[in-house]
Amino acid sequence: MPATNIPASSAPESYTTMDKDVEAIGSHCQFSYCNQLDFLPFRCESCRGIYCLDHRTEAGHQCSHAGTWAAARREKGGQSTSASQATSGKPTLLTATQCSHVQCKTLINTLTSTAVLCPTCNRQYCLKHRLREDHSCDKLAPIGARQSSGGISQAEKAKTALKRLQIWGQKKQAAVLPKPKPSTAASRSLAVNQLKKTAKGDDKVPVEKRLYLHVEAEANTTTSKLPKGEFWYNNAWSVGRMLDEAARNLQVQNVNNRGGGEDQKLRIFHVEGGRLLDFGETAGDVLASGNTIVLLRGVGPISQ
Repeated sequence: MPATNIPASSAPESYTTMDKDVEAIGSHCQFSYCNQLDFLPFRCESCRGIYCLDHRTEAGHQCSHAGTWAAARREKGGQSTSASQATSGKPTLLTATQCSHVQCKTLINTLTSTAVLCPTCNRQYCLKHRLREDHSCDKLAPIGARQSSGGISQAEKAKTALKRLQIWGQKKQAAVLPKPKPSTAASRSLAVNQLKKTAKGDDKVPVEKRLYLHVEAEANTTTSKLPKGEFWYNNAWSVGRMLDEAARNLQVQNVNNRGGGEDQKLRIFHVEGGRLLDFGETAGDVLASGNTIVLLRGVGPISQ
């Protein structure tokens, strides 16, 4: 029998060579009009029959299950493609979403338009609206943020705390006003002397310049490891410098020197004076030993 030459083809076919599956004597073609002995037979993947070179194709042997192999191959290929797309993590039109800006219709999470996540409001935007000022981030409630008790915002909590401190200051101010009793000044002096025994501070501050204060951290607007304490400061320091030192004493997070909005800035409330102190004021001019100051956050700039 002459040698059979199989044309080279890179495309998948509906038949496979059986040179490793049969005996050396070969196999007879199962096409009804052929029955030729072929030493390199082929198996049809649709009807699973064995055929010679001339009848190896589905059309050549008039396959009774023509198209079965091709349909199974298409189904398998579609499943593998869908699985690879689902697990690849690459952005596609199927995973595309719209920019979170209310007036933007741009589709993001695609190969041509990437998404940018805003860490403040936790929303995704296109490149045009990725900056905080471009999508009015300060007016948006962060997605997934824990709701505060009763839905009260940070600004409202700060205003409430300030009003409560002002009332406290008025009561304390009335209690320390000079009274026509000889023991009033003596009692205040005794309280200051007792404060000097328990206060802590920088030993480099000269004794004659020390300003002894009660320092507290407002619980609703700040988080501190020490809720209150007694400390001394230099009466020549500015209120801003004294605030930095007081924040370190109570271990309160202080981001005043990093910029940002007023909602994150610490302020000092003078209880006896009933007001917020300006950063530029001199501590010795607005405070006296024995006074109480409170650190609170988010009350906004001082109103004149």
